[in-house]
Amino acid sequence: MAKVEVKNIAGKVVGSVELDDSIFAEEVNEHLLWEVVKWQRAKARSGNASTKDRSEISRSNIKPWKQKGTGRARSGDKSSPVWVGGGQTHGPRPRDYEYTMPRKARKKALRCALSVRASEQKVVVLDAFNVDGKTKSVMKALAALGAKKALIVDAVDNELLVRGTRNLKSAKWLAPEGLNVYDVLDHETIILTQGALGAVQQALKPVVKEA
Repeated sequence: MAKVEVKNIAGKVVGSVELDDSIFAEEVNEHLLWEVVKWQRAKARSGNASTKDRSEISRSNIKPWKQKGTGRARSGDKSSPVWVGGGQTHGPRPRDYEYTMPRKARKKALRCALSVRASEQKVVVLDAFNVDGKTKSVMKALAALGAKKALIVDAVDNELLVRGTRNLKSAKWLAPEGLNVYDVLDHETIILTQGALGAVQQALKPVVKEA
């Protein structure tokens, strides 16, 4: 197991901890990463674009002119798609873009993503991330850690940290159970508290089948 330094929010080393090789030294499968990111993006799509067809248009349904004898084309009513202000033909309708992805594949992809950041030495472990809830305090801590675009992982009960990161464009907070492939790959540095690291390693550890 690889050892990494444990730091405080001032950037000083206060200890060390071992990273589980089965999680932070996984063989990277780039295609699997692509598949899971695509699944996440599809799941996040709102799919709420909608247009009205002729049955939903509020217009007069009176025939504009008689069927024959005018020399003009036949017309039934002004909600027809051929009229300006009429209904839309084959327009978008609300839909769900989500599809299923096996849980084992999602976990393996997350291990691959964490392994990518670990190989780049972009995984930072903190003893704790205690701030006063102000954005300025979080920015100061990130500057001390040398993290420009960071994903901060800590328990949801650290309310002051959650509040302090809310308005940051360069950083994002996530609970350990919300850690995902897209956010790991979208941020240069992953910052985990020791408590969050333990929760992540426990959740992602591969199940070894007994012979």
